[in-house]
Amino acid sequence: MTTAPSPAPAGRPSVNRLAAPLVERLVADAAMLRIAVSRDASGATLVDAGIAVPGGIEAGRRMAEICLAGLGDVQVAATAAGAPWPWTVTVRTSDPVLACLASQYAGWSLSHDEGDDKFFSLGSGPGRALAAKEELFGELGYKDSSDNAVLVLETDKPPPTALVRRVAEACGIEPARLTFVLAPTMSLAGSMQVVARSLEVALHKAHALKFPLDRIVDGIGTAPLPPPAPDFVAAMGRTNDAVLYGGTVQLFVDGPEDEAAALAERLPSRASADYGKPFAEIFAAVKGDFYKIDPMLFSPGLVFVTALKTGRTFRRGGLDEAVLRRSFALDAA
Repeated sequence: MTTAPSPAPAGRPSVNRLAAPLVERLVADAAMLRIAVSRDASGATLVDAGIAVPGGIEAGRRMAEICLAGLGDVQVAATAAGAPWPWTVTVRTSDPVLACLASQYAGWSLSHDEGDDKFFSLGSGPGRALAAKEELFGELGYKDSSDNAVLVLETDKPPPTALVRRVAEACGIEPARLTFVLAPTMSLAGSMQVVARSLEVALHKAHALKFPLDRIVDGIGTAPLPPPAPDFVAAMGRTNDAVLYGGTVQLFVDGPEDEAAALAERLPSRASADYGKPFAEIFAAVKGDFYKIDPMLFSPGLVFVTALKTGRTFRRGGLDEAVLRRSFALDAA
């Protein structure tokens, strides 16, 4: 039986309140970031970061920090000489469970099937914690309380007004206090914000492996920033490959050392039978049915798990430059 989440305990921050100033700055800097801000008929704010406007890497970086509810830092930096990609996206947070699972994770299924306005997207960001529709929030024992909400959608079109109103109702706020930040996977901003999920992917895998989340004290992740692709499947494949074959994550955990070692053993993507091909090829082989892909594949390529009790670190997995070169269509002549 699922336990209903209760309001955030004393001392736990409001993810939506923390994200609010980041959203305000995003909107204020719209012209500089090459994004567009408009109002839905319901009164909700829509921020287009790559659908009908160019957007860019900085817009995607800010989207990622909004997804993390201001509890994490996202930076782009140059890779070491000789790497098959020039830039990496690094994510750091001192509250990885709250930032990644209660906010950043794309866990809220949003759909509308009426008339000609068919729409589907997975909602990321702090607004999820206001609605708390997912079983995950019962496990986390967290539900946000805020007068404002923000959601980030990986989509190539804005959500229909009827869906916007339902989301606002689920969050317990007026539509005018709701903001959607939108970017398709094929855009620069979309690619950036998806790749900034290397740490979140590791947290989600740890949760799937039944590792106690309260033992995950800190974390940092990095993954290559892939070039966007004009085709959705190729773009989706590249962002997934960046994490599966190029992502590195370190988790700092409490508890017995042998349990830290066991987590490290099962955490990398190569622990999955589906490992070894570019994600677009795996997706095509299952005819676009995500549910036929081994869920254990979705994790970083290289992991380090540090047992804080003993100071010992367990390294497992590895990076696969050959797959990345194929996926990124890198011409290194």
